[in-house]
Amino acid sequence: MAKVRILISTLVVFFFLNVNIHGFYLPGVAPQDFQMGDALMVKVNKLTSTKTQLPYSYYSLPYCRPEHIVDSAENLGEVLRGDRIENSPFVFKMRESQMCAAVCRVKLDKKTAKAFKEKIADEYRVNMILDNLPLVVPVQRPDQDNVVVYQHGFHVGLKGIFAGKKEEKYFIHNHLTFTVRYHRDIQTDSSRIVGFEVKPFSVKHEYEGQWNEKARLTTCDPHTKRAVTNSESPQEVEEGNEIIFTYDVDFQESEVKWASRWDTYLLMADDQIHWFSIVNSMMIVLFLSGMVAMIMLRTLYRDISNYNQLETHEEAFEETGWKLVHGDVFRPPTNPELLCVYAGTGVQCFGMILVTMIFACLGFLSPSNRGGLMTAMLLLWVFMGLLAGYASSRLYKTLRGTEWKKIALKTAFMFPATIFVAFFVLNAIIWGQKSSGAVPFGTMFALVVLWFGISVPLVFIGGYIGFRKPAPEDPVKTNKIPRQIPIQAWYMNPIFSILIGGILPFGAVFIELFFILTSIWLHQFYYIFGFLFIVFIILIITCAEITVVLCYFQLCSEDYQWWWRSYLTSGSSAVYLFLYAVFYFYTKLEITKLVSAVLYFGYMLIVSYVFFVFTGAIGFYACFWFTRLIYSSVKID
Repeated sequence: MAKVRILISTLVVFFFLNVNIHGFYLPGVAPQDFQMGDALMVKVNKLTSTKTQLPYSYYSLPYCRPEHIVDSAENLGEVLRGDRIENSPFVFKMRESQMCAAVCRVKLDKKTAKAFKEKIADEYRVNMILDNLPLVVPVQRPDQDNVVVYQHGFHVGLKGIFAGKKEEKYFIHNHLTFTVRYHRDIQTDSSRIVGFEVKPFSVKHEYEGQWNEKARLTTCDPHTKRAVTNSESPQEVEEGNEIIFTYDVDFQESEVKWASRWDTYLLMADDQIHWFSIVNSMMIVLFLSGMVAMIMLRTLYRDISNYNQLETHEEAFEETGWKLVHGDVFRPPTNPELLCVYAGTGVQCFGMILVTMIFACLGFLSPSNRGGLMTAMLLLWVFMGLLAGYASSRLYKTLRGTEWKKIALKTAFMFPATIFVAFFVLNAIIWGQKSSGAVPFGTMFALVVLWFGISVPLVFIGGYIGFRKPAPEDPVKTNKIPRQIPIQAWYMNPIFSILIGGILPFGAVFIELFFILTSIWLHQFYYIFGFLFIVFIILIITCAEITVVLCYFQLCSEDYQWWWRSYLTSGSSAVYLFLYAVFYFYTKLEITKLVSAVLYFGYMLIVSYVFFVFTGAIGFYACFWFTRLIYSSVKID
């Protein structure tokens, strides 16, 4: 065996010594060097609004268009996010500033004027991309001096009232002042883009004579160095008006290196609140750990010692507490097949989230890899079907089941079908609004192929492997006749104890949940995966410990029906998650349209359902381990 190890080590060293080693970058995030005068292609992305949550393609509005509109290749995650990345008529030249470059003139009719007004009223933002960097608008924070925050994209326009009038008017941002920041390599004189900013203005342009491509504007003129610096004479959106779209480009050298260019976008949040979240969660964990330690080291140790020292039949007959139900504690629960399905699905969710977290912490799922997080989660879900099939069939055999194929079939279809139907209904609503967020038929077909072509076979393979392994023997024998459960105290009522059990797991994550919801619904970046991973570990510990504590109290009350209750105890935290989503909707969001509200609550129901399955499985398996541990530690006559 030692010789084999030496041989393998020698081959590995030989391989690395004889192969040229090159550094590599992840696809789509490799730096690009530009020489002076090189063309920089600005791409446009979707129009987004926090008021409607319905994205639209850039060219759904009558903006200036290039000769041929070319769609960029998009991954699965980008399509599901509603991204529609296309080329634009904005073309820069590296390190060559431009002033008042005219793009085109648009004459508004009734339809186009209405389209602009609707998007302005709903506070839509225009998103652009340059060298994979999103366009941002720098805004000074009013509460802190010299602190600048960056908003994603610029507003299509704004509403206002002329002095002395009462009627509200709509104005469009038709002049854009771009700032491209670059880092220059002194040796090669090449440059890398490290920032892409804009200041939008609304200007009613005027020109001399008849309009043509070479017409000279009087409101801004590069020859006289007259630039647009304000919106004192804004461009109104009304039928019959003409709008001239213009832009400036300024190149500024920056000390920021290419590897750190995303720091500006990602380091906007205050770290102190995240540390407070961690400390809050740790206090909950320490409290629960103390209770578990007291139960395990004091109460259980004393109970087990007393039970093992019983000598007479009379003493054994008078036994009380959790040992009294040893003949029923491993009796299969009601509807065991459904429990097995949900336990297996929970393991699948756990595996997907865990691996995604690890990849995110290692930097593989950075925002520069647009849509990467969504794509990774979908693919991991598909391949984790192997674990789902294994866990469900293994538990099914433990409960003395025989038809593993039926369990595998239910595991492969029950949860995914529920999610798919809900997603299909929500997608139909988005499609009815003619939004770019609607998933195309081809992508829906690809999702079905992933489900039926990869996930379902893997579930059956895992089910076959899990069922072939011998079932673990129960520590104690199960009586043929079920024991009658005594009347329980009010605080041991199943509904009450289940709802109480979900409070602490939710309390461990609710602060971080605020930032996650903000990133999703207010279109901000979320990249503090280090904090999130710590909270994730704390959530696992909290779910396991609260379930074990309540399970012990339940068994001490001579109630042996712990199977489903253990799953529902930690899984009930999903109820609080959804209630918090309702609270967030009314306090942080400005959604007014019914369709947008339906989409919000529909997606949050899906998220809460996934959270229920995930946390429920953690609590169930913790309780499963706990009961087998304590009942294998006592002598049963």
